Amino acid sequence: MLYPVPAVMVSSADGNGRANIMTAAWTGNLCSDPVMVSVSIRPERYSYGIISETGEFVINLTTRELCYAADFCGVRSGRDVDKFAVLGLTKAPSKIVKAPGILESPVSMECRVSRQTALGTHVVFTAEVVSVDIDDRYLDGKGRFDLSKADLVAWSHGEYFALGEKLGKFGFSVEKDSVRRNPPLKNA
Repeated sequence: MLYPVPAVMVSSADGNGRANIMTAAWTGNLCSDPVMVSVSIRPERYSYGIISETGEFVINLTTRELCYAADFCGVRSGRDVDKFAVLGLTKAPSKIVKAPGILESPVSMECRVSRQTALGTHVVFTAEVVSVDIDDRYLDGKGRFDLSKADLVAWSHGEYFALGEKLGKFGFSVEKDSVRRNPPLKNA
């Protein structure tokens, strides 16, 4: 019940350079120094074998514009179809890993697997982010990623949702000059 979760596209490439894309919703940040992320994949998925063998992948954030592609990549297997070709997506060369990013994605995080942990139906790949590519169109005047420009997509119980409305910033609830949007919780 920990929803919504990000709907991302994970790209990988096998030892022969054949690229694939899968959709993943069970992914997230783990650590800030070093920057570590995780993605959980079922062993029967085509990408599982590629990532297990190469130890590399790229997490590509999904926008409203990419939502159709993300859904397609989640229901079609790379064993049967070249998803880059069918969807008209552009393979973006990565700086460090061999797996390509997706040029149309606002953010692509190149990852190297440091650990695999089997947990029931999924294997969790813990990985270090070794490079991040951000499309300049999604940066604000201070060089920070602007969520409202990206129109990112989240997943909840089989449905996709758009994100983007800013509700506050870290610490806004305790700022002296701010107007509280919500009263303090009772029994807090």
